[in-house]
Amino acid sequence: MTDFQPIQLIPPSAPAPARREPDAGLDVEDRARADLYGLLATLFFQAPDAALLHHIAANRATGDDAGTVLGQAWNALCDAASIITAEEAADEYARLFVGVGKQEIFLYGSFYLAGFLNERPLVALRDDLARYGLTRHEGISETEDHIATLCEVMRFLVAGEDVAVCNLGEQQRFFARHMQPWMERLCDTIAAHPQARFYRSAADLLRAFTGVEAVALEMN
Repeated sequence: MTDFQPIQLIPPSAPAPARREPDAGLDVEDRARADLYGLLATLFFQAPDAALLHHIAANRATGDDAGTVLGQAWNALCDAASIITAEEAADEYARLFVGVGKQEIFLYGSFYLAGFLNERPLVALRDDLARYGLTRHEGISETEDHIATLCEVMRFLVAGEDVAVCNLGEQQRFFARHMQPWMERLCDTIAAHPQARFYRSAADLLRAFTGVEAVALEMN
C-alpha cells in the first residue's frame, strides 16, 4: 500500500504533487480543485503559519470570480488572514479543535454521522482507503475520518496518477459517501462558536467549496 501522508500543503498557485502521465495532465479546473482541497486540508490539520497567512491574504479573487459564492468566501478568508497573526491563529485552533481534555469542536465524520467517534462510518472509510491503496502515515494520531484527511483524499482522487482510482466516478462516490452528509453540520458548528474568527471564514470557504462540488459532481 502507498504510505499515505495525509497532510501536505498545496498553496493555490502550486502544482499538485501527484502527477499523471505527461500527456494526460490536469485541466485548469481540476488543478484548482486539487489545490483548494490541499489548502483546506492544511488549514484544518493545523493552524496556518505566518507564510501561509501572507500567501492567502495576497491572493484575492478578482473580476468575475470575486462575485461568485466561492470567490466571496475566498476573499473573506483573505480578509481574515490579513488581520490575524500566526500566534493568534494557533491559539484559536487549539481552543476550538484541541482543547484540554475534550475538544470544543470535533472534526471527525463519525461524530456527525453516528454521534460517537470511531464508529461504523470510519470502518467504511477505511475500506475505501484500502481499496485506493492508501494508509495512514506513521506518526499521525488523527483517525482517517478527520476532515483534513478527507480533503487530502479528495485531492488524491482529483490529481493522483493512478487513473484506476483517481477518476471522476471515484470522486463522486467518495464525496457523496464520506463528506457530503456532514459538511453542513460541521460548518454550522464552527460558525456558531463564539471564539471562531479566522476559522469561521475557513468554515465558510469549506461550505462554499463543498456546495459547489456537490452540484458539479452530481451533474457529471
